[in-house]
Amino acid sequence: MADRIDAMDRNILGELQRDASQSLDEIAKKTGSSKTPVWNRIKKMRANGVIRQDTVVLDPEKLGLEACFFVLIRTSEHEADWQDRFLKTLQARPEVLEAHRLAGDIDYILKVRVANARAYDVFYQSLISEVRIFNVTALLSMEEIKSTTALPL
Repeated sequence: MADRIDAMDRNILGELQRDASQSLDEIAKKTGSSKTPVWNRIKKMRANGVIRQDTVVLDPEKLGLEACFFVLIRTSEHEADWQDRFLKTLQARPEVLEAHRLAGDIDYILKVRVANARAYDVFYQSLISEVRIFNVTALLSMEEIKSTTALPL
């Protein structure tokens, strides 16, 4: 799909990433186009899955979610049924903002956002009661230096 995205599409996507609440008229003006072509391109990019969803970015600390943990998971289980149970467990946990399967010594890394260390422990105890995990290392983020959802276009 990347080869079908042209410069105008990238400009439109850049504007949407900056502020998805902009009107079509505003986006058209900023991209040097008009409303109907911009709408048609957005509609096509949604249909093709380039634009997955429109959302709002919230401030976790203002919502009482002050602790961000990066959780490194090593497992000795690699069977399909374990992986399926593990993935379903992660999908069901709203504290898990991101989950990645890795190459190397660590099998998975999770980004977990909770109120505090006690809330993380509740999450951790729940996780290990649902799936067997060989080793877990939790790293507390002391300061968020950069966070963005915007992709480099």
